[in-house]
Amino acid sequence: MEVLVILLSGLITLISPVGVVSDRLVESAIRKQLADVEQLQVRIDNAPSYQLIQGKADRIRIAGRGVFPLKGVRIEALEVETDPVHLDARRLLRRGRTRLVQPLRTGVRVVIKQEDILKAMQSSTVLDRLRRAGVSILNDGDNRRRAQRYELINPRIELLDNQRLRLQVQVREKGDPASLDIFVESGIEVVAGRQLRLLAPIIRLNGEAAPENLLKAIADGVFERSDLRQLEKSGIIARILQLKIGNNRMELAAFVQMSEAKRRE
Repeated sequence: MEVLVILLSGLITLISPVGVVSDRLVESAIRKQLADVEQLQVRIDNAPSYQLIQGKADRIRIAGRGVFPLKGVRIEALEVETDPVHLDARRLLRRGRTRLVQPLRTGVRVVIKQEDILKAMQSSTVLDRLRRAGVSILNDGDNRRRAQRYELINPRIELLDNQRLRLQVQVREKGDPASLDIFVESGIEVVAGRQLRLLAPIIRLNGEAAPENLLKAIADGVFERSDLRQLEKSGIIARILQLKIGNNRMELAAFVQMSEAKRRE
């Protein structure tokens, strides 16, 4: 989700009445907001062309392959297509800042490959977020502080067939030589377009089946923490239209809307 917010926020700034904004200029600006990108194409559809000077665009399309929102984190394919865009041109001229006259609505498609997930697991940024996510599923306190107490050793996430994935990792508390082997395998179901539910989860700790109460706590935690309605306080409405896991890849199609009403100035 973060890479999408980066792209859309950049578009809000770029589609402005300051000069003529070309596809190539927008492409260049987007590249600067990413750690790296192998291929990127941007197309701005406008008829008539003077609408762009008024802060309007009929449609913006972005297609990227090999997109790196963070160093070492690769997205195989990212496609974004907007509905008509309308910004407050006068405000930009007066204050140097702009705002959306109407919500920015986009369709998004993301493809992530198995091999890229394994490489991303070597990133310290990803490991830190994985630690905090694991702690937050079971606790409501200071997740960052608790997460720093633990080390993740040899984390591995595999995309299986039939909407299932597998996580294997060793967890060790800093200063303690003993480690805990964690094995998780589960199906994933999208609920109401906004939450993820674990299906027939299997969890083993040091080879032993996890207690039912822990299994339920993890499943409930994933369901609660994955709720996309949490983004609405930031002016973002997101819904998952399709999630496909299989053949060593994951494909996600989503609808995202950025609203001016709750965006910070």
